[in-house]
Amino acid sequence: MKSKDLQDLMIGSDDVDSVSVKLKKILSIIRKHLNMDVAFISQFVDGKRVFKFVDTESDNPPMHVGDSDPLEETYCQRIVDDSLSNITQNTSDNDITRELPITDKLSIGSYMGVPITLSNGETFGTFCCYKQSSDYTLNNRDLSFLNAISDIASSLIEQNITFENECREIEERVQSVLNPETIDIHYQPIYNLVTDHVSGFESLSRFVTTPYRTPDVWFNEASQVGLGEALEIMAIKNAINGLQAFENDIYISINTSPATILNGAISEVLSDIDAKRVVLEVTEHSPISSYEDFRKALEPLRKQGLRLAIDDAGAGYASFQHILELEPDIIKLDISLTQNIHKNRTKFLLAKALCGFSRAIGCTIIAEGIETNKELNALKELGVDMGQGYLLGRPMPIDQAVSCV
Repeated sequence: MKSKDLQDLMIGSDDVDSVSVKLKKILSIIRKHLNMDVAFISQFVDGKRVFKFVDTESDNPPMHVGDSDPLEETYCQRIVDDSLSNITQNTSDNDITRELPITDKLSIGSYMGVPITLSNGETFGTFCCYKQSSDYTLNNRDLSFLNAISDIASSLIEQNITFENECREIEERVQSVLNPETIDIHYQPIYNLVTDHVSGFESLSRFVTTPYRTPDVWFNEASQVGLGEALEIMAIKNAINGLQAFENDIYISINTSPATILNGAISEVLSDIDAKRVVLEVTEHSPISSYEDFRKALEPLRKQGLRLAIDDAGAGYASFQHILELEPDIIKLDISLTQNIHKNRTKFLLAKALCGFSRAIGCTIIAEGIETNKELNALKELGVDMGQGYLLGRPMPIDQAVSCV
């Protein structure tokens, strides 16, 4: 293996998946370099040797990731306690390997293995490889190479352990809030800028936890451990439960991810809801893998009157692509465009262009983040249909929201 290959294996390992990919690559390289049939990384867990990573060209490998054997029946334990040499050129010639059932079980003819030792001195397991035939060419130079690669694997495994522990902590933390009572929905009013009346509310999650953590932190962590949809759906259910508290001409806007739409979860949640009173917001920051599939997934709900909003327009290219591909009912101007629009000509002209475009395609424009009267007046001058922001009303509990209509 070239030194650059070693460097590449150490760079960029910043999550569990990338570490796993690198460990698998290491196994493949070592197996091919030493002309072996199988290479594997094992972990010692509760008195067993567990295969964590396996590399082989066989279509019918003798072991799979997750398989295990009692430690006392393995080469691995004997290599760690020095009762078996790191190199066995012919297992039939060795008194220990010849008698071990694992030799026949895995069809081991020749074998090399070294311990994987973590920085705290703990033995994680072993880095091993073998072939079905004997190999009298295996030597100490090969062993030195295997030891060097094992050191790299050890470093990556420590990263993997760290990431796995972090994921477990995150999962436990997210599981602790997967309870409707831990999510309090606040509602921020959306005003019609012509009539100065409330037309609807954007629903925003607030987590009742100590210490307090912002919603974006909770949803990001949930996504990291595969609980993003569960948390999102729970928040949406809490939000739409508030519909009954408002008059029938008031709608609720819900933030959702494309994945939750594409897999049908949104359709299920909204199956018994008056779709005309719901707006789904898709943000600029949410990539959509297939616009065609997205449109098909939403088609039944949109036929029932559900409206689609593209959030964060003006914040980047993706929002414009969303608009062109999805033909939304509402375009929401991003707060970065709204702030100081009265004294920034570039922002004013971009908003003007978006307003003209929205009118041409029959879209409603909502400006977010309005905080001053000067911003509000500039947006009214542009003909913006609706607006929301701290100047008009902060997010509030539902009882306050109902009273402000």
